[in-house]
Amino acid sequence: MTNHIPPITEDDIVQFLTNTPGFFERHAEVLATVQITSPHGARAVSLQERQAEMLREKIKGLEQRIMEMVRNSTENAAIANKVHQWTGSLLQVRDPFDLPQAVVDGVRTLFDVPQAAVRVWEVAAPYIDADFTQGASEDARAFASSLTMPFCGPNLGFEPAAWLANEAGAPAQSLALLPLRAGAIDSATPAFGLLVLGSHDPQRFDATMGTEFLSRMAELASAALLRLK
Repeated sequence: MTNHIPPITEDDIVQFLTNTPGFFERHAEVLATVQITSPHGARAVSLQERQAEMLREKIKGLEQRIMEMVRNSTENAAIANKVHQWTGSLLQVRDPFDLPQAVVDGVRTLFDVPQAAVRVWEVAAPYIDADFTQGASEDARAFASSLTMPFCGPNLGFEPAAWLANEAGAPAQSLALLPLRAGAIDSATPAFGLLVLGSHDPQRFDATMGTEFLSRMAELASAALLRLK
């Protein structure tokens, strides 16, 4: 009776070569004879050439990642500068009555947002009949308070979307809804307003986009509009 010996698999060979780093040093002639197919054509290349190609591809991938990091850094710096300008413009507003329009104008001008609107509730008596206090139902107020971070996504017929002025009869296809509250945006404090950003581009405010800058914008707008309470 003979013992059954399992066949050697590719995994066995890989494990052997990984665990035996001196193999190709002792058998250098093997490297010279190994021929594999190039990924850039049907021609055969040596193992050294294939390794060089893999290294070049890896370097190219790293270069692309570095360029993407540089591009993102540049874009973030540009956005941070716009947030700084927006903050400065809000600080210069003397009459609290003018603040909601200043918030909206700054968003549209500095951040190239086609449509923007804001509603504030529970305001002080001098502002109770202002346009920016009208049209927010109890459901919209409850929805704003339920948001612990800015909402980004398609316009699914949310009530706040109706606050946006439709240009050329074209409603917003994507929205960003920024709750306004006294304190951090993710706190349990009820919202006292909602800033709505809209775009005709369905991908402008995508559900997968980061919301860090939008959160900072919501906090800045909240700090400015607290003067209305």
